[in-house]
Amino acid sequence: MSFNYPGNDRVASRRSTILNPKTEFRKIREIPDEELVLLLGHREPGSGYRAIHPPLDDLKLQDDPILKMVPPTPGAQHGDAIEFLQFTDSVYHSPLVPVFRSRLYSVRYRGVDHVTYSGRQLMEARARDLEKHAKELLETELFDPARSALRGITVHGSSMRLDENGLMFDARRRYVFKEGEVWYVKDQMAHPLDKPVSLGPPASEEMLIKNSIVYRKDTVKYREARELLDHLGMIFKRCLYGGFNPEREQE
Repeated sequence: MSFNYPGNDRVASRRSTILNPKTEFRKIREIPDEELVLLLGHREPGSGYRAIHPPLDDLKLQDDPILKMVPPTPGAQHGDAIEFLQFTDSVYHSPLVPVFRSRLYSVRYRGVDHVTYSGRQLMEARARDLEKHAKELLETELFDPARSALRGITVHGSSMRLDENGLMFDARRRYVFKEGEVWYVKDQMAHPLDKPVSLGPPASEEMLIKNSIVYRKDTVKYREARELLDHLGMIFKRCLYGGFNPEREQE
């Protein structure tokens, strides 16, 4: 399977890297499991997982060929309840954008359900699977504490101006900038934390632009991405002709 995004410019190359499920993303920060659980707000640190059915090993399952073909995820194996996390990404060169989060989740994670809104991306999964995915999404180059944010509710603000420290506006004030780092003082559902959690310093503007996956005048101009434009034009043409006149779809 090819993961090459149309085009050979640096934005297309970055998109190809993100959409390759074999990519090992650069780790930037370390988030202890206890602090990760605090940020998500699904359970108390040290507590067990809510369950919606007994572990699969304790159930008498019918002979199902699908179960033999697709091994259950750890969360499904243990009967975990389904939880969620939600990110928003700034329009000002966030490491990811919502629609690419959806594509990333589709090629990289099993047993997840996700939906893209205008400026946000929601993912649902079994609890322990979700925490595993969240750890990668928060600890690596896929997340910048100034241009990405964990927001379970009141998500808007990604398209507004950045503040004096380069942080996105958050109506719930889940995070603050202190001593050069971004500290979460509330979980994704805006419940106050007993202790703040640091996600480290924001990346430099130069680094964000270098790794941007958005076509803009300060990265790669969209009209210069000829291969991408030709590819999208082909899709639109086939959709138009194929939708209204299937016999002409190959013309």
